[in-house]
Amino acid sequence: MVQQQSRLGFVVAGLLLGIFVASIDNTIVATAMGTIVGELGGIDKYVWVTSAYLVTEMAAMPIFGKLSDMYGRKRFFVFGIFMFLLGSVLCGTATSIVELSIYRAIQGIGGGALVPIAFTIVFDVFPPEKRGKMGGLFGAVFGTSSLFGPLVGAYITDHIEWRWIFYINLPIGLIALALVYFNYKESMEHSKQRIDWWGATTLVGAVICLMFALELGGQEYAWDSAVILGLFIAAAVLLIFFLFIETRAAEPIISYSMFRKRLFAASTMTGLLYGAAFITFAMYIPMYVQGVTGGSATNSGLILLPMTLASVVAAQMGGILSARTSYRNIMIFSGIVFILGTFLLATITPDTPRWLLSVYMAVAGFGVGFSFSVLGMAGIHHFDMRQRGSANSTLAFVRSLGMTVGLTVFGIVQRNLLSGKMADAFGGAGMAAGAPGGSFGDVKEMLTPEKRAKIPPEIMDKIVDSLSSSISTMFMWALLPASLAFVAILFMGNARLLVPGKGEKEKNKAAVPQTE
Repeated sequence: MVQQQSRLGFVVAGLLLGIFVASIDNTIVATAMGTIVGELGGIDKYVWVTSAYLVTEMAAMPIFGKLSDMYGRKRFFVFGIFMFLLGSVLCGTATSIVELSIYRAIQGIGGGALVPIAFTIVFDVFPPEKRGKMGGLFGAVFGTSSLFGPLVGAYITDHIEWRWIFYINLPIGLIALALVYFNYKESMEHSKQRIDWWGATTLVGAVICLMFALELGGQEYAWDSAVILGLFIAAAVLLIFFLFIETRAAEPIISYSMFRKRLFAASTMTGLLYGAAFITFAMYIPMYVQGVTGGSATNSGLILLPMTLASVVAAQMGGILSARTSYRNIMIFSGIVFILGTFLLATITPDTPRWLLSVYMAVAGFGVGFSFSVLGMAGIHHFDMRQRGSANSTLAFVRSLGMTVGLTVFGIVQRNLLSGKMADAFGGAGMAAGAPGGSFGDVKEMLTPEKRAKIPPEIMDKIVDSLSSSISTMFMWALLPASLAFVAILFMGNARLLVPGKGEKEKNKAAVPQTE
């Protein structure tokens, strides 16, 4: 019994490390991209480094989730770690931005398998009375990694070398691989089933077209260009084909029957909308600190600490409370706090004290933190072991899609607001008056501590006011998905994590997969 518990502890540690290294990677890389482009060149292909990872990650999520239901979790989790580490090593050796983009795509394939399968394994190996606590722990790791990424990336880039943002994945990933490989043994029997190749192909094609359209639109190509419009049309056509194919497939990649369960459908929609609103905090608060208050890149990462700590506490609380009250009750409270935090952030100005900004971020982080654990548990609540992988990966896929769409849409909103306010401030002659251009990258670069010292105070005041106003107004627009998420939460029903009594626990032990 002691040996079994010890093995289970090793499995959990391996899963946590796997989730951490995969979740934190994207934000670390985004922080270091300025340095990477400065050395490798290819600033015109800047966006491809992020796009390549996101495209393959999102395309892989539902496919590996379904395959793990059919053939077992362990082999695909191990495969995911291997691909992620292979991509990490190759990224560290890249000599051009094109090579780096290709290697990031390999990383993304691994990332698409790691996170959803790891969370699913937790529900497989733990009895109901422990799932809430473990769900909270995994949610806390996810929230921590998402918000600490910019700080870790800035430190490694400033004090070591940018290639180590990839090499550092190797020791962590190898430890995770060893812990899971040698200690996790599935007891679930698997039978060969027919793989939905046509569904997988059309889904991957639709995701690739959509992601590239969102990532390249407004950056590499104009939104009304033939390339972007063609990508959107191709994504729509392939999506229609995918939806049709899934109605005919014997074992569909994403089963329509899952969405007939109200709790799953509501949880998925909530995750989509939470992701769209939450991503704005992680991306634009550091920009506000660096551009408006004049903080350094490292300080702009540190400013996220109150939000990080609040989200970790909330994730843990959500996991514990899920056994005591319904998922809906927890998420209603989460939604109220989330909306309040978003509204408070929409009131920031250049004169907002740093301590007050920290309070606002803590409120927003506390609100969103519950979703890191509760939505995952709610999404797979009604599914058995043969469906959990597909359900959880679909939830992760949709949340990632929401974050990507949210970042794109709110990025457009912020840039347009900034351009308009800069034009008003400088009479339509921003550059002529000595102001930077209206794009996200130009302003962020111009307002580094070194460059802002060279700008005349009267011009700097106008730039700061314009930037601050554009960010706060953008947060006000983020209230829309936050409010819609609250509506979706109301449809979650009264289900909660069921914890059996002492007499039932003994009966259930035989049904819980062992780790030895």
